[in-house]
Amino acid sequence: MDKIVIFGVLVFLGLFLVLVFNYGKENNNLASVPSLSVTPTQNPSPTFQAVNTISPSPSNFPLSPETMPKTAVIKTAKGDIEVSLYSTDAPNTVANFLQKAKSGFYNNLVFHRVEDWVIQGGDPLGNGTGGGNMPVEFNTKPFIVGSLGVASRGDGKVQNDAQFFITKTDASWLNGQYTNFGIVTKGIDVVNKIEINDKILGITL
Repeated sequence: MDKIVIFGVLVFLGLFLVLVFNYGKENNNLASVPSLSVTPTQNPSPTFQAVNTISPSPSNFPLSPETMPKTAVIKTAKGDIEVSLYSTDAPNTVANFLQKAKSGFYNNLVFHRVEDWVIQGGDPLGNGTGGGNMPVEFNTKPFIVGSLGVASRGDGKVQNDAQFFITKTDASWLNGQYTNFGIVTKGIDVVNKIEINDKILGITL
């Protein structure tokens, strides 16, 4: 009888140890799951994390490059950023930007992303996930200091219809991969002063 009891106790202890071992192994596996934080890349890109399926608003500007305003001024608390727009090289992108600027869409939106080489803003949600889709409009304009571009998934098919970025350095790795639709002609010093959550007070044409 004693042998049966001892045998039962040993079996119970064995099962208990197996359960403890498996539990610890599962916890170790969970602890090794990498976080979802974004790590820097050699060629960082002005992407947006997700896009709402909002269609871009119809433009109030004819798509003729001759009739569209050629310049715009991005107003901030740290000064004005004047940009010249490439209405011939990216007419649809420029028309969309002008329509939004004229309607007050950008008023009080923030620059949600600021890095050594770029500032990015214009997201209606303020976190890099807002805006709709529109077709990309690549051209041969190089991304240099002060280039005005459009955030994109990088798939070569669609770009964000709201979020724009301004490069603070040469960014040749973006050439032919992102729509380049303008250049800063005055206020690059203001661009370099922008910090995360600084507001776009408005954009005048």
